[in-house]
Amino acid sequence: MSTSARKRLMRDFKRLQQDPPAGISGAPEDNNIMAWNAVIFGPDDTPWDGGAFKLALTFSEDYPNKAPVVRFVSRMFHPNIYADGNICLDILQNQWSPIYDVAAILTSVQSLLSDPNPNSPANSEAARMFNEMKRDYNRRVREVVEQSWTAD
Repeated sequence: MSTSARKRLMRDFKRLQQDPPAGISGAPEDNNIMAWNAVIFGPDDTPWDGGAFKLALTFSEDYPNKAPVVRFVSRMFHPNIYADGNICLDILQNQWSPIYDVAAILTSVQSLLSDPNPNSPANSEAARMFNEMKRDYNRRVREVVEQSWTAD
């Protein structure tokens, strides 16, 4: 059964393999094009540098007209990432557009790491630390980066 969502995901996957953005990789799970696993590397020259963060993407048959559910599997400490790994990012909610593909989604999530929006916090403690205690915030981020090397 080949739906337009599945065809689009195959195209997204092919594009991601042929021209992957820096520091990003992703692929569908075996036997399920609607569920993907991805890895985002922390942006260079930021507190996230050196981290390898796992994500899960779940697509519906309405993709690309409806955004996928994207969440971090890796433990995170970030103003726009909930404790359960869900991400507060405008392009995954009210700013979604069918022009976004998997590469664009992952690139946006990667740039969110070093460029959070503390005014729309999913994690109020991280937002407060980001605004008021940058050194402490960066130390917590470094701990998360180190955990990303060993955690499953």
